[in-house]
Amino acid sequence: MATSFPRKLGRKGFALVRSLTTEPPTWEAVRKRNSIERMKAVKPGLDVIHELPAMIATGYEAVLEEDFVRLQWYGAYHDKPKVGTFMLRVKIPAGFLQPRQLALIGRLSRDLGGDHGELTTRQNVQLHGLKLEHLPEVLAALETAGLPSAGACGDNVRNFTSCPLAGADAAELFDVRPTIERAARFFREHREYSDLPRKHKITIAACPHQCNAPEIHCIALIGVVREGRNGFAVRVGGGLSTYPRLADDLGVWVPEDEAVEVLASIVDVWRTDLRYRMSRARARLKFLIEDVGVEAFRDLLEARLGRTLLRGEAPRAPEREIDHAGLHEQKQPGLTAIGFPVPLGLISGTQMVALAEVAQEVEAELRITRRQNFLLANVPRERVAEVAARVERIGFSPKTPALRALAIACTGDPFCNFTVASTKSRLATIVDHLERTFGAEVADLKLHLDGCPHSCAHHWIGDIGLQGTTLRERGPNGERRQGYDVFLRGALGANAAIGRPVLRRVPADDIHEVLERLVRGWIESRDASRRSSEDPTLRDFSDRSTDEQLMALAGLSAGAVEDPQTPEV
Repeated sequence: MATSFPRKLGRKGFALVRSLTTEPPTWEAVRKRNSIERMKAVKPGLDVIHELPAMIATGYEAVLEEDFVRLQWYGAYHDKPKVGTFMLRVKIPAGFLQPRQLALIGRLSRDLGGDHGELTTRQNVQLHGLKLEHLPEVLAALETAGLPSAGACGDNVRNFTSCPLAGADAAELFDVRPTIERAARFFREHREYSDLPRKHKITIAACPHQCNAPEIHCIALIGVVREGRNGFAVRVGGGLSTYPRLADDLGVWVPEDEAVEVLASIVDVWRTDLRYRMSRARARLKFLIEDVGVEAFRDLLEARLGRTLLRGEAPRAPEREIDHAGLHEQKQPGLTAIGFPVPLGLISGTQMVALAEVAQEVEAELRITRRQNFLLANVPRERVAEVAARVERIGFSPKTPALRALAIACTGDPFCNFTVASTKSRLATIVDHLERTFGAEVADLKLHLDGCPHSCAHHWIGDIGLQGTTLRERGPNGERRQGYDVFLRGALGANAAIGRPVLRRVPADDIHEVLERLVRGWIESRDASRRSSEDPTLRDFSDRSTDEQLMALAGLSAGAVEDPQTPEV
């Protein structure tokens, strides 16, 4: 667990922190201990693109595993099982796609990737089933279409996220798209940012609802207008995985035209501190913030910038998070954005091509949301009904029940090599069961299911978070049995909190019934509370209950709950 230092340090105080910690290591020590840093020193990740022809000629089985790791710098990972096909994460800043770009991704999926695609929580599209010999063609096509894959994964600044209604929402403070474009271009063009201690996640939005989850990003720029000038409050040090942490308010206000410089300087403070390269488990900005405190970090940032930043507090988040579902009249006269749920985030290449045809015809734009759904923006008002009907025939209905629209699952089986339990198929079973049992009573419930501790589906902040695990008992043939840990009390918004594991190693075959009992207890409590003008959420109910009460309600025997503090992977 990260060491916690006093928060109010100042410049002199930080010198004390430095004296209390070990001296920064040398590059020699870093590379001796950290195999990925050693690998990058031999050949940088971005250089693997020049090796692709030789890798293809050599053949999949003869390629060094280190070169496959380097392919992550272009968004490519082994599919499961490791027999020669790849997942490719298409990097899409803010999740905005023009029809021609969507059509290209769809064709690549349909023609080369088994017609399988999925939308991600970072507003990307993932393809699967691509062979090694496909990668040069695919990467070149994406580059030509304005979707360069350099930096899609690996030790880079990952895809910038934002509000899916940026530039269109009548309620937004200002349009952040130019800032996102400048920032994405800067980090792509400056090669030093392809050699970070580990991945780095940034979000930028001026959405009054803070729908882009600033609480869980390494850096979040939150739109604030000050004396008629557009600018940003800054939060730093958020992240999930096995060491979840909510971002701190840096206490500054940055003018819009200085945003990219400040972003780069924050990253510079972290990436140049070799202590955060010694261990991959602690190679994230959140550990630096946790170690020195936000005020001392601000001092380091200002020292790097060579000036003092204007002070200012980040705005309070709304009570509840939203996903911009439904219809939205845009600030552009006569245009409407239509939200379409994508259950489990699954979308085929064939569906993408068909969607692109609809969008092209009405000059609309597809925008991916953080909850693995999408909006069609810039739809002429008089064609909304027509477009909604056509998209419904493709397979995405705006009338999809909210429980399905809000549920998030990671890639998991059958493609991910990290997962230890089923994800999308299991979540579908759970959603079906809760929907049949409770109907509209669970419409606003947010279910997040991960197959491993990496938290791609953000199980720490769901109303109910599920993390795949394995049971101690083996199956009849000695196979490992799947199960799930259940997390409660997590949330984003004004009362943001990291969830806590309450139910441990629930057998996969029993999880839907266990959750039914838990939800039923909440609903009955809510029905009783309504008589006193209260309408408690599941978070409220969980906060008012002890772990033992919740375990008993779920039909499990009460007992001590193990507190996971395993190193981040």
